[in-house]
Amino acid sequence: MPARQHRVIRGEDYRRVVRAGRRVGGAFCITHALVRSEGEAARFGFIVSKAVGNAVTRNLIRRRMKTVAERRLSDGFTGIDVVFRALPAAATASFRELEREMDRAIDRVQRELAPGVQGS
Repeated sequence: MPARQHRVIRGEDYRRVVRAGRRVGGAFCITHALVRSEGEAARFGFIVSKAVGNAVTRNLIRRRMKTVAERRLSDGFTGIDVVFRALPAAATASFRELEREMDRAIDRVQRELAPGVQGS
């Protein structure tokens, strides 16, 4: 699990990123991202509703998403708040498919929002 400094925790922060951030759609999740002040750590948030499945399925999807976020952080990703909202199709996706889509969305957001932001 990402360290506390790398997590979007407060509801106010989730709302700010979802409402004001750049949105990228996909088959398994919707990605919202908002640039932070230069040099600040990247933060990730995850929204997995009951529409995705039962508690076991939702927790599996959340753990997979957190693993992808940890990999991005270990590659030096900084300066952006990212919130992933899982779609019901995520329940049937393999880890590789989910990771590929999340990486694609992060790369796209990174290019559009902040060309100078650090990351892989």
